[in-house]
Amino acid sequence: MKSDLVEKASEIVSDPLVLINMVSKRVRQLNSGRSPLIPTRPSMGAADIALTEIIEGKIKLADPVQAES
Repeated sequence: MKSDLVEKASEIVSDPLVLINMVSKRVRQLNSGRSPLIPTRPSMGAADIALTEIIEGKIKLADPVQAES
């Protein structure tokens, strides 16, 4: 996992625990066969892909108020 990606993603998701949960859930999805939402390179690990997806706005934190409606 690249530290520059973590820094950029933490600007979008400011709570570190939420960011960790988002990345770990997406890594599990990628490892179970889900396709990446971004163009990838062979050198990218699952965590790098997940962080880049967050940075590019492909994955967003669901608003709990809207989710309950």
